[in-house]
Amino acid sequence: MSLVRNFQKVRIGWILAATLGGVVAPLSALAQTSTEASATRSSSDRGVTVKVTPKWIGSSGNRWEFNIVLETHSADLSDDLTQIATLTTNDGRTLKPTGWVGAGPTGHHREGVLAFDVAAPRPSAVELKIARPGESAPRIFRWQL
Repeated sequence: MSLVRNFQKVRIGWILAATLGGVVAPLSALAQTSTEASATRSSSDRGVTVKVTPKWIGSSGNRWEFNIVLETHSADLSDDLTQIATLTTNDGRTLKPTGWVGAGPTGHHREGVLAFDVAAPRPSAVELKIARPGESAPRIFRWQL
């Protein structure tokens, strides 16, 4: 009986380690940033809500990633985020996205990751602009790093 009990304890330990590893790994990506830098920003206009959360905003010279969620009950979500988004650093650099991995331009809910290559030096603040077609002004999301 003790052999079975020991096996169950070891198995539970493996499950906990795997679970915690999955939680700690994404958090370590933001370890170099402040809590404010990992905060979700949201904008609602013309029936469309856009939520942006930094996923990986590490050191400069690396790929920076932002989780993007678009939600609506009535509007078109066929935006090509690689064409309508820019990332501006506090030192004046404006960067175009290097890629989008996520849902295609259909439905009432789109979610994915928008990536940028950010060269040195590492900025202390960034501003993500999303200029959706048909809207009078771009959506602006800012973070202090």
